[in-house]
Amino acid sequence: MDLLSRLSRIFLKGTSPPPPPPQPDPNDPAFPTPTTLNTLIIVYDPIVEKTSGKKLSEFMRWNRVEDLARQFMSDILLASGGLARYKIIERLDVPDFPPKIDGYKYDASTYLSLMRGTARPRLPQEADYLAIIKQFHILQRVAKGEIDEVWIFNFPHAGFYESIMGGPGAFWCNAPPLPQTEAAGRRFVIMGFSCERGAGEMLENMGHRVESIMEKVFEKTPPAQNLWKRFIRYDLTHPGQAACGNIHFAPNSLRDYDWNNPRPVLSECDDWLYNFPNFKGAIREVTAAEWGKGDIRQHHLWWLQHLPKTAGATNGILNNWWRYIMNPNLVPT
Repeated sequence: MDLLSRLSRIFLKGTSPPPPPPQPDPNDPAFPTPTTLNTLIIVYDPIVEKTSGKKLSEFMRWNRVEDLARQFMSDILLASGGLARYKIIERLDVPDFPPKIDGYKYDASTYLSLMRGTARPRLPQEADYLAIIKQFHILQRVAKGEIDEVWIFNFPHAGFYESIMGGPGAFWCNAPPLPQTEAAGRRFVIMGFSCERGAGEMLENMGHRVESIMEKVFEKTPPAQNLWKRFIRYDLTHPGQAACGNIHFAPNSLRDYDWNNPRPVLSECDDWLYNFPNFKGAIREVTAAEWGKGDIRQHHLWWLQHLPKTAGATNGILNNWWRYIMNPNLVPT
């Protein structure tokens, strides 16, 4: 059973999955290698009304996990040209608050007071990743090959990072590497998604993961050969030499999150999308009309779509960057 049909049966509970992307011809040597990750989903959604059994997400009228996951998976399939796939193997619903690193847990009354602004966030705010990893046997399951990645759906002040990496040789992934996780036998990523936010913010989490991993991939590459540094150029830092920018700065941005700027600038973004790694000097003017005029999801989709995803290698680095993004075990340390 393929990814999308399995998702429809096990996880999405009757919602309509997106159409599958074109299937690559496995006999075509020019087609880059796709990656599928077996993914465990943990959903923290505590009960906040005992009489009705209403959970926090329903009480606060936040987004449904099913809708967020479906949109995110569809967007990653689209952005990667079908090369990055998620296979949801299990969903664990936890009707409780996650533990903090000092063992504290919010209760419904305290947390709702916090959301109403009549209480202050509990310090320290960080969630106890190691307790959660132990509770759900994550290291053992990664070691056995049952799972490759974990998504934790949570909420404001729950204390989770947007992404974090564990396993032997884990490195910075928009958060410090998880200690005491070497028993996993290989690296894995835990994504933190909030039901209070949308699919655009989920893509932002992925974007920062991309930035961390690709920085590591090119860490020892001489500046003249560092294609990652070239990819993230934007006009403010490299006048007249913009490429695709980064997850916060579009090619024409003048400040952080400036995704609705009508200012035209020259960009080589088309070369990255159509010609990589054989650049042809394709340069043209771009404005915010390229990426949705300020829409966070549309900008992040535009940016992710421009990541290289072709066969072969350049200077020893795969031309399909999605291989590293999806499987950090391929990243040399």
